[in-house]
Amino acid sequence: MIGNAVRVMRIATGEESDNVPDDGKSAAAKELGSKGGKKRAANMTPGARRDREEGGGKPLETIASIPL
Repeated sequence: MIGNAVRVMRIATGEESDNVPDDGKSAAAKELGSKGGKKRAANMTPGARRDREEGGGKPLETIASIPL
């Protein structure tokens, strides 16, 4: 933990460069990936969107009342 703090300090003061490793994804792929959720939500019906927002599924009371 102390080592990380020292490294952050060195990067902040300019003693050391911040070499972020490349994750192998292109900038275009990252941009398209971030648009996916918005596009998927736009294509959903209002009922499906409401179910998704409410957490979907049945309320716990309904599940608990099912006889085993």
